[in-house]
Amino acid sequence: MQNPENIRNIAIIAHIDHGKTTLLDNLLKQGNIFREHEKVPERVMDSYDQEKERGITIFAKHTCVYYKDYKINIIDTPGHADFSGEVERVLGMVNCVLLLIDAQEGPMPQTRFVLSQALKMGLKPIVVLNKIDRPHANPDRALNLTFDLFMELGASDEQLDFPYIYASGFNGYAYDKIGDEPKDLMPLFEMILKKAPAPTGNLDLPFLMQAATLSYDDYVGRQACGRILEGKIRKNDTVTRVDRNGNHTNHKIVKIQGHLGLKEIEIEDAGAGDIVVLSGIPEVDIGDTLCSTDKVVQLPPITLAEPTVSVEFLVNTSPFVGKDGKHVTMNKLRERLMREKKANISLKIEELAGRDDAIRVCGRGELHLAVLIEAMRREGYEVAISKPKVITKEVDGVLMEPMERVHVEVPENFSGTVIDDLSRRKGEMRSLEVSEHGLTTMQFLVPTRGLMGYRNDFLTRTSGLGVLTSIFETFAPWKGDMAGRLRGVLISNSSGKANGYGLFNLQGRGSLFVKPGDDVYEGMIVGEHARDNDLVVNAIKAKQLTNVRASGSDENIVLTPPRKFTLEQAIDYIADDELVEVTPNFIRLRKLHLTEIDRKRHSR
Repeated sequence: MQNPENIRNIAIIAHIDHGKTTLLDNLLKQGNIFREHEKVPERVMDSYDQEKERGITIFAKHTCVYYKDYKINIIDTPGHADFSGEVERVLGMVNCVLLLIDAQEGPMPQTRFVLSQALKMGLKPIVVLNKIDRPHANPDRALNLTFDLFMELGASDEQLDFPYIYASGFNGYAYDKIGDEPKDLMPLFEMILKKAPAPTGNLDLPFLMQAATLSYDDYVGRQACGRILEGKIRKNDTVTRVDRNGNHTNHKIVKIQGHLGLKEIEIEDAGAGDIVVLSGIPEVDIGDTLCSTDKVVQLPPITLAEPTVSVEFLVNTSPFVGKDGKHVTMNKLRERLMREKKANISLKIEELAGRDDAIRVCGRGELHLAVLIEAMRREGYEVAISKPKVITKEVDGVLMEPMERVHVEVPENFSGTVIDDLSRRKGEMRSLEVSEHGLTTMQFLVPTRGLMGYRNDFLTRTSGLGVLTSIFETFAPWKGDMAGRLRGVLISNSSGKANGYGLFNLQGRGSLFVKPGDDVYEGMIVGEHARDNDLVVNAIKAKQLTNVRASGSDENIVLTPPRKFTLEQAIDYIADDELVEVTPNFIRLRKLHLTEIDRKRHSR
């Protein structure tokens, strides 16, 4: 059992892509966690398959390194705003944070959010000016902007006197002063030992811990992870679980695990300051208090910021239902979503009154919801998803909607286009700067619904050269009606296989979403119309065969490759009367209801 004085618990926080996971790779390597010739992949902490594919961190993950006589528990956190619930949840487990700032970009929107959370909890950050090796790095500017951000967020005098260090997470070195010779990350390890406080807690007091994250093991069931606040715990000890309603139950601890590098290792006992995983409490939930049976107490629940976007999960009712997935019934969907509700408290999952065909899921953004949907489709579920809606609330009789702080970086010649786009979406510009390299940096306050469907347009409008990031800022009075999608869609009027001849005749009407040989059905959206109205079309129309054949009489069919949607793009794209049909291998769009009258109206 480690003395609390020799433990350091830290979390790495930053804006997305500022190098948290890459820095952690080198901290682990230089902490001698891996064997000498062990092959270590890049971003080794991103173990979840979607994290590897998307190149982002989705779930907070724990690791541990030993340096000198000290045990350093490190938590890697997500940088994307949609997963900020993961950050809020784990900050209570640590006593210090490493705040990574890109030495070229400086603080960004997510930096503001994670820093404000850390400051509110009284944590004193260590600022790491990362990517110091980049050609246009300006660490002095980044440091000044960081200090301004601390001031703006109301940091205390002690927090304003933050220690800072320069680093290159990718190259694996850090130094205290510019001009020092870059060698390794030992200066960062030393700064953690000196500046990060040891965890509070007394080994002689009764055991006390709060479950901050959950995991599941096939052999021992549900497991609770958290920092031991007081006392110590041994295998086979009996503890009392106090749930959010104050109900008490006693349980025997069957397994205690700690972290070492990438592995969870079984240990016999643990004490105050340790971050551990406890098994043997089958119904444990996030926020539950685990305490000694001799002294039963209840800690305040873990509270997270409220979700801002909701979608409805519906039973897939398309003609292709069941052809691709295993789980298609409402019972299976409900069971899976209720299981998610227990492990992921940043999602809000609720039944809809009077409806047995849909469940509402609320989250922080389209990506937050898309990760859940992607996980379900990989598990064999088929589901239909409605258009996302913002979650509004009423304050003193005034309807309020969520607003987001939007950070935009674009080449100067695209700035007018972006300003015009966001103004039409009820955005308010807050700042504008033009750098000597011709890069325009802008800050906007935009309603969340104004950003829905815009990110794809933004990339097109800036020729892929723009960067747009956003984070929830506040609720503000409803901004009024807003223009939706500018173009209508092409809707199939029959079922079968799309063919080259039929699609060739359609591509003059707009852009296509299907290719020859794809299965289509009546009501399925097969393309985007060039005009603002919907159009019913025949994508399976075949060329009539005749006996006459002559050189040059047959058209040469050349088709433009179809437009393929990712899950987030599809959810963003659809209108109110459309659904995204998600199966293990396909993402299709379809009209919600298409009656005979609708077809005639659309055809005119």
